[in-house]
Amino acid sequence: MSKITFIGAGSTVFAKNILGDVMQTPALQGFEIALFDIDAERLSDSEQMLLNLKQTSGSSCRIVAYSDRKDSLRGAKYIVNAIQVGGYDPCTITDFEIPKKYGLRQTIADTVGIGGIFRNLRTIPVMLDFARDIQEVCPDALFLNYTNPMAVLTNVMNTYGGVRTVGLCHSVQVCVPHLFEHLGIEQEGVVAKIAGINHMAWLLEVSKNGVDLYPEIKRLAAEKQKEKHHDMVRYEMMLKFGYYITESSEHNAEYHPYFIKRGYPELVDRFNIPLDEYPRRCVNQIEGWKTMRESLINDKNLEHTRSHEYASYILEAIETNKPFKIGGNVMNTGLIPNLPREACVEVPCLVDANGVTPTYIGNLPPQLAALNRTNINTQLLTIEAAITRKREHIYHAAMLDPHTSAELSMDDITAMCDELIEAHGSWLPSYT
Repeated sequence: MSKITFIGAGSTVFAKNILGDVMQTPALQGFEIALFDIDAERLSDSEQMLLNLKQTSGSSCRIVAYSDRKDSLRGAKYIVNAIQVGGYDPCTITDFEIPKKYGLRQTIADTVGIGGIFRNLRTIPVMLDFARDIQEVCPDALFLNYTNPMAVLTNVMNTYGGVRTVGLCHSVQVCVPHLFEHLGIEQEGVVAKIAGINHMAWLLEVSKNGVDLYPEIKRLAAEKQKEKHHDMVRYEMMLKFGYYITESSEHNAEYHPYFIKRGYPELVDRFNIPLDEYPRRCVNQIEGWKTMRESLINDKNLEHTRSHEYASYILEAIETNKPFKIGGNVMNTGLIPNLPREACVEVPCLVDANGVTPTYIGNLPPQLAALNRTNINTQLLTIEAAITRKREHIYHAAMLDPHTSAELSMDDITAMCDELIEAHGSWLPSYT
């Protein structure tokens, strides 16, 4: 029996989407769905939820919850990763509150920036533990990474873990639909090309019947900027740099040095930037789970409609050899020549029985490559810190982060990093 292992299965709602999709896919019937999570209660919740779905869907997949991670991985053909190391309390709180003491404000803190750096530093050792298990018990498995920070973790698993990994993020799928819906443009028949790095990939081309839609998009976006709305940062970046970005405005506000600035507090209001947004979402999700849990775990008539998440479509394409196109995070083997080869890039990929095959993009427009490189610098130095365990590279990663370096002196950055390392305690390995 072929096996799909889901690590971080206590993410019950996400497991419902990904594994509910699997159970809706004819080509994936008969697979064992192996569940693992370090939280036994949440693992049990997800197991029961999936058993409910199995009943209503008539799926022949076998649901098995494991208490031992290596056993859950043994013989797996596919692995889905959706972990969060340290959770909201204490680690996300730490990532926001200590920088705030230094005057450094954030919105999401899960990609780059000081919050992204420390999320990476506590997650990379766990991911490399996974990699060692995978090398031992399922070395040929395809690892689908959904965990942020996407680019760094996917890079580490490929480069240092020796695991065949593709990173998946739905910001590519929703980019054009959300943009067109907000601008009131008809989406039918639109052709788009997106590439760059995760959370900062670019809508390079967008057309309909051979007509470039960018002039109309920019005209409408300029009109929208006259009043406050949810996407003001991305529209401003497009109007200044020429291209729309995949990930949301609240994310992009902290990827660049232009928007969250102590010396210009009016920018936060002008661009409608929700500071401390991720902690608010965490609190709301924790509260919402209390009522959502009842309906997911106890509903014997629970139903599911296949979602837009890529995982089931990737597995289906490999199993059936029917090609499917995704936006995937892969190593830059010359795919975008004006980005570093050591970087993880987000590009269109073809999936079939051969696996995931990325497509060549060519050089990005120079201003877009330059913006990507500012974030890649911090990504690569964060990896260097995690692999060498040298504290100086944590400082370097933070000093080269666009938002952090625009706000703080080098001495303050160093002190802030030291305080964050101390506060994380056993969530981090020791750094020399």
